[in-house]
Amino acid sequence: MTDRLTSRTVVYYSATTALAALFALPLLFLLWQSFYGPDGFGLANYRKVIHYGEGLETYLGNTFQLAALTVVFTVVISATGGYAFARLPFKGRQILFVATLAILMVPYASLILPLYILLGWLGLQNTLIGVALVMTTLQLPFSLFMMRNAFSALPREIEEAAMVDGCGWSGTFFRVLLPGVLPGLVTVALYAFLAGWNEFIGPLIFISDGSRTTLPVALVAQRSGTLGHIDFASLQAGVIIAAAPCALLFLFLQRYYVKGFSSGALKG
Repeated sequence: MTDRLTSRTVVYYSATTALAALFALPLLFLLWQSFYGPDGFGLANYRKVIHYGEGLETYLGNTFQLAALTVVFTVVISATGGYAFARLPFKGRQILFVATLAILMVPYASLILPLYILLGWLGLQNTLIGVALVMTTLQLPFSLFMMRNAFSALPREIEEAAMVDGCGWSGTFFRVLLPGVLPGLVTVALYAFLAGWNEFIGPLIFISDGSRTTLPVALVAQRSGTLGHIDFASLQAGVIIAAAPCALLFLFLQRYYVKGFSSGALKG
């Protein structure tokens, strides 16, 4: 029996290692090519990205600001809205929840013009806050679904016991319920960060000031050379720079992310 389990373990780890290597190979090739340019192996491609246009620090700062605003807006709305959908029996709750999920059925491209006009009315065109609000709207269906089910998975007795012990609604929500749905919150925040960090269409359409451009838009603009030539080497260096924060964040929050999907946050 032990030998059979050992052989199964060897096969399992061998298969998963081979699969991981298969997925990692293109990334390693991309990393290698990012150091290889017309003048040979070196950091020339990264220097091009760093000094392009307004400078890499400007584009990284704008991208981080957009991603951070998207995370804050999404987490606040989805946490409070998820609690309301899970716990508060208000009239029209199911209809409103289904209407929110219906956002997934509307193509993003068809919303560009109405959103552009709406941001103009609100005075939020050419601002990262406006783009962050657009990204938050697109994240709400998944985020609210995730948080509603996360709150529904918590026993009501925990909330009732906190109320009996003297906690008000705010104390119960922030000190008891939110720690219980932390894996779901981290998952929502991670998805919102990745969406804001990698967004291309929103900043391209809604941002007209070069000093407010995000990194994905800058990389697309920087790849074009003379006579239609595409500088793939510097583009690959930019991709590595853009992907590094996402990879590090995912590795750092991996245990919360996995627990958010495996501990019942999507049940219900």
